[in-house]
Amino acid sequence: MEWREYHEFTKHTVEKLRRAPHYLDWANMPNPYRHYEGVPLLDLPADPPAPQISALEVLEGKLGNTFAKDATQNAGARDAAKDGGENAGEKNGAAFLSQLMFYSASISATKRTAASTYALRVNPSSGNLHPTEFHFCTRGLVDWPDGLYHYRPSSHMAEQRAIGDLVLKLTDTAAPLVFVLTSIVWREAWKYCDRAYRYCLHDIGHAWQALALAGRAMGCETFAIGNFVDDEISARCLLNEDEWPILIITLQGPSIPVVSREPSKTVLYRGEANQLSDERIAYPRIEKIHAATKLLTATRVPSDSASCAGRLKTNASGGIGLPPQLSTSNGFGDVVRTRRSALDFRGGEEFMSLPQLSTILSSTARPLFADFATQRFVQLYLYVHRVHGLAAGAYRYWPEHARLEQIKVGDQLLVAAALSLGQDLAGNSCVTFSMIGNFERATQIYGERGYRYVHFEAGAIGQRMYLAAEALGLRATGIGAFFDDEVHRYLNLAPEQGQVVYHFAVGYPVPDPRLEA
Repeated sequence: MEWREYHEFTKHTVEKLRRAPHYLDWANMPNPYRHYEGVPLLDLPADPPAPQISALEVLEGKLGNTFAKDATQNAGARDAAKDGGENAGEKNGAAFLSQLMFYSASISATKRTAASTYALRVNPSSGNLHPTEFHFCTRGLVDWPDGLYHYRPSSHMAEQRAIGDLVLKLTDTAAPLVFVLTSIVWREAWKYCDRAYRYCLHDIGHAWQALALAGRAMGCETFAIGNFVDDEISARCLLNEDEWPILIITLQGPSIPVVSREPSKTVLYRGEANQLSDERIAYPRIEKIHAATKLLTATRVPSDSASCAGRLKTNASGGIGLPPQLSTSNGFGDVVRTRRSALDFRGGEEFMSLPQLSTILSSTARPLFADFATQRFVQLYLYVHRVHGLAAGAYRYWPEHARLEQIKVGDQLLVAAALSLGQDLAGNSCVTFSMIGNFERATQIYGERGYRYVHFEAGAIGQRMYLAAEALGLRATGIGAFFDDEVHRYLNLAPEQGQVVYHFAVGYPVPDPRLEA
């Protein structure tokens, strides 16, 4: 299968890194922002209010009510909008979209170095290169034209690429708001070469949860759709050839300010996509794996897929039971806007608590609402360095029973760092994770498309870890580089037990003097 050939080729080994060093062509670095020239720009109100529900409550699955307390209030907003009342501007489409994008995809900080200044965003990205773009279609939003839009994070505005009721051209849903997350793989390949496709899929998982959790904090339910015909969605979203549709997300809920109206005539503005760099280097292996994971027709997942694939079994009575999760009052909005990827961790004698670890793990075990998430394909392994109440060692996490199974005893500092391509932060953290993805099971159910879904799940878990750690006074960072087969050997994983797909570290961060809020 194509996924196996690609995955094997892009594994890191000491020999490969020595044999084929990669030097960055800074003069040809891709622009991190996609713009469409020649289209109308719609303002999104500045400084939208922060969702007040706590971040941990959102991660637990609770709905916020920031934008509208209930459907009655929302109906009042619709009436006010129709009559031009005093609340018309408070609960309209522009205000809703501004809040949603501000807490899921906008710029949140800057870093200054001697040579340059660059932006950080709410949704994290490998190497801060941001291959993911947010396109969306709206239908019936108060005081907002139905149509197709692209979010411009550099100015917190929406680029209007078409008007008309286009939602049904993307998915057969009654949702008033549908997002299409896309990847511009060249942004990642510039730095990470053939392995970049993996990171783009991770980033989609992060962006998916950034959007889903922001929506939940605002009182919305989301559902992710991976089963779509790629080329059809690409054409309907008027995408440039360098940009690929990867995931569709629908939003519904009484907090979305909507009003019934007659469909408007479709008008296409399209716009001209900006050129991201002087030269785009082709990576045939990436083109090949993307083509292999595309769908030419929508597929039907077998109804007995959960049973035919089998599930991991464990002894519920064994292992170490985890304590109840903690609660904090740290608001979702503040946590999202202050989330950063740790440059490194302080190490030394600083310990996190077992309840903190339990809370982070619990956040990863909550349901992921998607057509490919009827079962989970990623299992967590932990390299525990400094956790009060838990001996140093390597562990397997069993979410069904909230228990840890110790598989290795003793100090893991050097091992975790060495497995993570020699990066010290994996040993300086309080705990580092290996996410092990069952590609065999995913592709048995979904064909080559399943290769994407495993990475989406890993990225989604990572995003939840980021926010849980931040809410608990810790910090995290995703680690996409590791010695794949060495991880498997160390954890005694047979091929049918899965392959490492992502590393992640949590601890107390060292200060980063380059950061500016």
